[in-house]
Amino acid sequence: MVDIRESGSRARTRQAILDAAIEVFARSPAASLGDVAAAAGVGRTTLHRYFAERADLTAALRDEAIDRLNRAHARARVGDDTGAEAIRRLCQEYFDLGDVLSLLFNEQLGTVDDAWGNAGGCDADFLAMVERGHRDGSVDGELPATWINSLIWSQLYAGWSYLAEYGVSRHEALRLILRCVAGAVTPPRSPSGGQQVDL
Repeated sequence: MVDIRESGSRARTRQAILDAAIEVFARSPAASLGDVAAAAGVGRTTLHRYFAERADLTAALRDEAIDRLNRAHARARVGDDTGAEAIRRLCQEYFDLGDVLSLLFNEQLGTVDDAWGNAGGCDADFLAMVERGHRDGSVDGELPATWINSLIWSQLYAGWSYLAEYGVSRHEALRLILRCVAGAVTPPRSPSGGQQVDL
């Protein structure tokens, strides 16, 4: 039997279904497979050839989400520049995942910690980024990497919730996220009035 994920038109159709499912389920978790098929521009029969049951689609969406998280992590170049600058890029890249974050935050694909744990969220690169920030003075030395990892996720959740509830622009939501993360991870001002390091 030929793998339905083979290259060419089958791969494009499968990806179109996944992209549509991410968008549809992010806006309506109870949406039907028929809703997904309509959004993808395919029939129900076609969708079922790729994903026989909702559980199959959910498993594929989880893999897709983890893959996108990994790609965002790579684009953030967490090994470059100061720790604070790398954290800023990481927040930006995660924020740009959009509806994928909504699925994770709503635990439609499992918990954020589970999904990102499988993808290596607080992995060696993340730990090295935070440790570099401690050494270069751009990240508060009292904050462990696990805390900063949780902080990033909580602020992303807050930003996307704020965007959905109040209809602010994506630019404004990201600005608020970055400001909050910067304020949280930057070392406190010294008594001598030294400058606070900005993200």
